[in-house]
Amino acid sequence: MRRCISLAMQAFGNTYPNPMVGCVIVRSGEIIGVGFHARAGEAHAEVNAINSVENKELLKESTLYVNLEPCSHYGKTPPCADLIINCGIPRVVVGCVDTFSEVAGRGIAKLRAHGVEVTVGILEQECRELNKRFFTFHEKHRPYIILKWAQSADGYIDKLPADKVSARGVNITNEECRKLVHRWRSEEQAILVGTNTARCDNPELTARVAHGKNPLRLAIDLNNSLPETLHVKNGETPTVIYSLTPPQSRHNVEYVRIEHRETLWQEICADLYTRGIQSLIIEGGAQILQDCIQQNVWDEMRVFTTGDTFGSGVAAPIITCKALYRETVGNAELRQYGNYQCAN
Repeated sequence: MRRCISLAMQAFGNTYPNPMVGCVIVRSGEIIGVGFHARAGEAHAEVNAINSVENKELLKESTLYVNLEPCSHYGKTPPCADLIINCGIPRVVVGCVDTFSEVAGRGIAKLRAHGVEVTVGILEQECRELNKRFFTFHEKHRPYIILKWAQSADGYIDKLPADKVSARGVNITNEECRKLVHRWRSEEQAILVGTNTARCDNPELTARVAHGKNPLRLAIDLNNSLPETLHVKNGETPTVIYSLTPPQSRHNVEYVRIEHRETLWQEICADLYTRGIQSLIIEGGAQILQDCIQQNVWDEMRVFTTGDTFGSGVAAPIITCKALYRETVGNAELRQYGNYQCAN
């Protein structure tokens, strides 16, 4: 099963809207076939693993391992459960159940109904962690939300306006951290900033340093106060701007109406769900980040902390849990937090 997870990870960021899946086929204690799902629309992991077995007769004496329940429905490809049955594979070991409504246990039920011995729940937590974006999207009807920021050693994410030489935010981390952030952007489907960050920092919100895919850019501008000269309005990459009174959309810049300030996050999440966006990274300022935490609209935090001290400034969001892990990146310590460990 660990090999399945490792295989699946090779397609990280390329399978949307599908999950990452790896498959290993074993006969008499030896691996005779492996495969993984490379991208949406192409063959699933089980198909690739079965196709990699030269002598198909060996499948009738084999066990198929897969980190996610085999599909039982017709999508862009036929059901993997049917292929397993037709190949005469007698045993299947599944990491975790696929909670997508089109599957949701039906693949396992079909296999068992045709006499296949199925074991479920091997490294289940690790298998769910692998596809946490996919599961969050289908179970909570919203994207998997990552909050990211950088702060000084004494807990500030920016200096006060009177202490800065320009209106832009202060660069707290160095180039190595910046490259990592751009790689993160290329791995997620959307990125969001609030009004103040868009105006003061004028971020491009692209993955240009990582030379990866740009996420869908999102900005909150409830009162339409952002200047037309900002990068988020340049139309160079698809952008969605949320507003209480949205103006006319134009090329690559779409305005979406927010009905009520009080339901801002519910409305944004609902909009992203209808767009099929499974992951979102938020690089907003202190206010928007703290609001996400208070509203419990987040799944993961990634926080850079440098050794610099500001003495005073814009306070960083308050974190009420211990870090899952920490590592040194460039001039900062990177800490990651999980929602399930925090008291909300």
